[in-house]
Amino acid sequence: MGLPRLISNRTFDYKGKTYDGYVFKEKWYWNFLIKKLNHKYDRLLRDEPDFHKNNKTAIIEFSRGSEHGGFKTAYDYLSDIILQNAVTLYIYVDFEESMRKNRRRYNPDKPDSILEHALEDLKMEMLYKDSDWEEFAADPEYLKVKEFDVPYGVFNNMPEKTDKPEVLGAHLEEVLARLWQVYNRGAR
Repeated sequence: MGLPRLISNRTFDYKGKTYDGYVFKEKWYWNFLIKKLNHKYDRLLRDEPDFHKNNKTAIIEFSRGSEHGGFKTAYDYLSDIILQNAVTLYIYVDFEESMRKNRRRYNPDKPDSILEHALEDLKMEMLYKDSDWEEFAADPEYLKVKEFDVPYGVFNNMPEKTDKPEVLGAHLEEVLARLWQVYNRGAR
């Protein structure tokens, strides 16, 4: 429309240099996206009030690097209704493995695909290299968010298990069984 961009810039500064590439103009936009998840969940419960009573699960997936507030900030923006029903499954990979996976999944013929997109290495470093997960998950069983204790488990994907079904299933069962025990002990 010939007007300035609303949400993103065509260039970004990182470590004292300016680079070409689109990034959000303001860091608050990351938290705006969490609020959009809250609204989607509210609509889900509006349309199906017995959603959780019917043993259904809503999966909310996101990642956060410290550069744009980290996990602690993102969880602080989740609604109370989400937090009171939430458990977290954190999938751990170190940053180098995350970079390798990012490069491996990229399909240049489908750059806008949910499953085959990738970020440039520089953006991956800027946005995701530093993480507050270890500090945020200081308690071995619960994430402390507002007045909520959110049970969590860590799926350690080092070495990679997600491409080995015989290993994936066993580790996932182990982590989810521990998570289920923590969830059932909690006062919900």
